[in-house]
Amino acid sequence: MSRRTVEESRLTEEQTPTAQNADPADAPANGTVDAQDEPIGSVVTSNVPQEEYDRLKAERDLVVDRLARLQAEFDNARKREARERNDFRDYAVSGAVEQFLPVLDNFQLALKSTGSAEQLRTGVELIVKQMEEALRALNVQPVETVGAIFDPRVHEALEMVEKPDLPDHQVFEEVRRGYRIKERLLRPALVRVVNNPQQKEA
Repeated sequence: MSRRTVEESRLTEEQTPTAQNADPADAPANGTVDAQDEPIGSVVTSNVPQEEYDRLKAERDLVVDRLARLQAEFDNARKREARERNDFRDYAVSGAVEQFLPVLDNFQLALKSTGSAEQLRTGVELIVKQMEEALRALNVQPVETVGAIFDPRVHEALEMVEKPDLPDHQVFEEVRRGYRIKERLLRPALVRVVNNPQQKEA
């Protein structure tokens, strides 16, 4: 064997690891080729018949079309409800304003009046009565005050005044009238309330 052949054989042995020197972690446990080196096979899928596919596609299109129609109907109903609500509010406001137009007319006539102070006062009293009638037509009622026991739900106390001849916590003067519409309070009545220390001591 020549010297060149011996060197080539030695180089081949150094490059190729022996079974003793090889790292066990580098070798597969079962002695087979690593799974990563295996070619990935194509995924097998079940073929759907064309007739079944067409049927499912038609059902999907029908559901999508129905959903679009329902969405359009919902949007139209929402817009119609908002329009009707605005129309109702405008109608309610116009009905209230219509009740007070004659009152405004009488106020304007009173301002143009050249009568005496007593005649002007009488005219204003008639206008006030006319306004109260308009409020009653709208189901607006005044809050009960003078003679009633103070109720913080409908009364607002301006001050407490000592009066030994009246029951304690009774309203004896109305400063500003309060109003309610049915059971809803529009504004509380501003009142003066009795403070009777004798009844408190008793």
